[in-house]
Amino acid sequence: MQPTPYVASLRIYEPVDSFEVQDQARWSQITFEAKTHAEEQKRALIRIITCELQNFKTDGAHVLAHHGKLYVSPWSTMTRCWAALDAFKLTLPQSVVGYFIPIAVEKSIREQTKIIEDKVSHILTSNWSIPPRWFAIFHPEERLRGQSGDSPFTIVRTSIAKAKTRALFTHEAVFSAFGQGPVEAEISELIAWMEIFDKDSIVELDYGGLAFYLDRVLSCNGEGGIAADTSIEDVNTSVAGLASGDAVLAGRGYELLVSRWRRVASFESAN
Repeated sequence: MQPTPYVASLRIYEPVDSFEVQDQARWSQITFEAKTHAEEQKRALIRIITCELQNFKTDGAHVLAHHGKLYVSPWSTMTRCWAALDAFKLTLPQSVVGYFIPIAVEKSIREQTKIIEDKVSHILTSNWSIPPRWFAIFHPEERLRGQSGDSPFTIVRTSIAKAKTRALFTHEAVFSAFGQGPVEAEISELIAWMEIFDKDSIVELDYGGLAFYLDRVLSCNGEGGIAADTSIEDVNTSVAGLASGDAVLAGRGYELLVSRWRRVASFESAN
């Protein structure tokens, strides 16, 4: 099964021993050979077709081995579904919400609110593009990319300590250059999100199915495909420019990033 075609993910993998005992037992049963990404997508497709309501108690997780230790990133499906639904509702007039959201779904949300209100998703997702702030918490040497079967991929991983340090540096640079605003606030939210998790966690950026479109864009432009992607470098350059007061450097990195991902996002409306 191909990756979800238009979704990239930012995941937190926490040490398995940071979870409750019953969850530790459940996550420890997942083998590293298990195709958890394919299973997560399969369940998502089933929910789309059948309007199945997600029960987080039977939710799955992605697992990662690092230095002989097990790390886990729960799918947090219910939390993510409700957050997406709330965001969608904010884009609609209240009078038409009922036409988009079945009464059964709204009822389920009310019934489950007390269960999930203290849950935080380990996974953030982005459709058709990747927010610049996600790139800012990584360095190029942490990137792994290539071909898996017929699909190109890019995965970047770092420690949460490094990610937070870089996010704080980016926030300071953006705040110094522009003051308070939407971009500064989004970086603050990212920092606050990472602060919730265990200090020994691992942060992962997975291009998902967007790697296919990015590879196509870069290949068609004669740039050599996914191997030529410099999104992390471009954001690092832009942040360095902001931090040093070099507007030309900051603008150059940002423009390279935006122009590349604008072409990827254009596939959303392609015929």
